[in-house]
Amino acid sequence: MNQKLDVQKLGIRPWIMLALGLLAQTATSMLISTPAFLIPVLHTKQGIPLATAGLIASTTTIGMVVALVAWGALADRIGERWVISGGLALAALAALGAALTTGTFIVFGIFLVIGGIAGASSSPASGRLVIGWFPKNRRGLAMGIRQMSQPLGVALAALVIPPLADGPGISAALTASVVFCGVLAIAGALVLRDPHRPPILATDGVAANPYRGNATLLRIHLVSILLVVPQFTISTFGLIWLISDQRLPATVAGIVIGVSQLVGAFGRIGVGVWSDRVGSRMRPLRLVALASVVAMVVLAAVGVVATPIAAVVLVIAATISVADNGLAFGAVAEIAGPRWSGRALGAQNTGQWIGASAVGPLAGLLIGVVGYPLTFVAAALCAFVAVPLIPKSGDREYGMPAHPARVSESR
Repeated sequence: MNQKLDVQKLGIRPWIMLALGLLAQTATSMLISTPAFLIPVLHTKQGIPLATAGLIASTTTIGMVVALVAWGALADRIGERWVISGGLALAALAALGAALTTGTFIVFGIFLVIGGIAGASSSPASGRLVIGWFPKNRRGLAMGIRQMSQPLGVALAALVIPPLADGPGISAALTASVVFCGVLAIAGALVLRDPHRPPILATDGVAANPYRGNATLLRIHLVSILLVVPQFTISTFGLIWLISDQRLPATVAGIVIGVSQLVGAFGRIGVGVWSDRVGSRMRPLRLVALASVVAMVVLAAVGVVATPIAAVVLVIAATISVADNGLAFGAVAEIAGPRWSGRALGAQNTGQWIGASAVGPLAGLLIGVVGYPLTFVAAALCAFVAVPLIPKSGDREYGMPAHPARVSESR
């Protein structure tokens, strides 16, 4: 009963901001994920080697890596509204450029990189938006909802891109992102409002660099890089594994991947609420990391032979592999404070996308040499290494408001 009353006291505006932040990140996540779901067409129809197709799948993540910290710094300086809406508009234009140049892979790849650069805008900015509009004891829930965006974007890509690419073609598949990002760019410009940022006081240390003299943020960044390996091994190669090794039809395999991402999206809400209840982001993060180790080992075991339960195990493994993101993301923003959260969240995602960019070509190469099961074991090993690196105490905040933020009238 108290929880319901507490949520009601927030009012409707924070939830509107959360919804728009969620949709903005979902749209850019769909664009970022689209190249991975072009792999079956590129590999089976156009004869491109799997490692090369994996490199094409990484073009958008490479763009993300280049721009995340810069977008975060811009959000720290000018606020979230124009960073999100402007980035979405640029992402729509980049997707349009890629759709018009599918016959020239170099130009096609350049537009995909630009799409990744533009798509990077919504990640740190929407994270700041959520942290600024919600009190600490509801940020786990709010960030869990916001972190649904990545698996929802992947799920949409899994459901929409394979049939479009296999039928009308790659250009039609990219047009979906043109429309989605374009519509949300307009909505963001019209509706989004920045949360209030408290003034800097000489005694509160709000503006202090949170990286100086403390390794907590750096450890969380490193843990997240390691935990992204199982996540992107599944999201990048899960579809082609189900089709080529498990003999599922392409449409059915796409549905399985889509379902796994949808279940994972709601799983992020669950672990977010869990972290609010226990008053810690780190304890749930440690258990999620251990569960990821077990899930990837089981996935490797069932992948030795074609079996009907492989799809179920993949859904479970994919759900677990995405559950850590909201916990780490929320902890980073809280520790960094309102004057550094954009840059810290940019650094957080930069590390994750560096790992994700490496997963495409390296896992593709490893699959070609040792096969899928041992590649899944390698991903499990990365999660295993992450467990002892998780800070035992990372649940503090510097200068974050202890009550729902109110919109600044100056913006």
